[in-house]
Amino acid sequence: MTDVKTVLDSSKALMEKAIQHLEVELQKVRAGKANPVMLENVMVDYYGSKVPISNTASVNSQDARTLIVQPWEKSMLTPIEKAIQMANLGLNPQNDGVLIRIVVPPLTEERRKELTRTAKALGEDAKVGIRNVRKESMEQVKKLLKEGLPEDLAKDGENKIQTLTDTFVTKVDKHIEQKEKEIMTV
Repeated sequence: MTDVKTVLDSSKALMEKAIQHLEVELQKVRAGKANPVMLENVMVDYYGSKVPISNTASVNSQDARTLIVQPWEKSMLTPIEKAIQMANLGLNPQNDGVLIRIVVPPLTEERRKELTRTAKALGEDAKVGIRNVRKESMEQVKKLLKEGLPEDLAKDGENKIQTLTDTFVTKVDKHIEQKEKEIMTV
């Protein structure tokens, strides 16, 4: 028979995963600085199959405004350049025959607001995930109550689950607030 502590530990682990997922997704949201993560989702046509750009080239940031894409094979310059253009990231790759240079344009006010909305949506998704964990955990505690768990222990468990949920929702809010500051900083 599982107990309330097992339910709490499981809930905490799942909520941690929701936060980790949020952190990874927020890294992909551009904040005005050149970051290799920006090209992570770009798929390149590599001899007939689509592969992530990281499988065909190294991507590094030269400075705060420039990304350098160095293909493993010279023949991949054009396919990588096309893939970056097709990814619709608002970036203009420049192929010099050896590597691809991407100057990241400064964000417009409108684009900053759009990115802020994207970050908020990611935060909402994380909160929904956390609330779903809470719901399942509460149901597990109710099931334990039916199996003979004393009512005061069940109530205590439900309170702890709610406290855990509130803590993680606050973490999500802090992440989003931090990302908004990062995006809106000119």
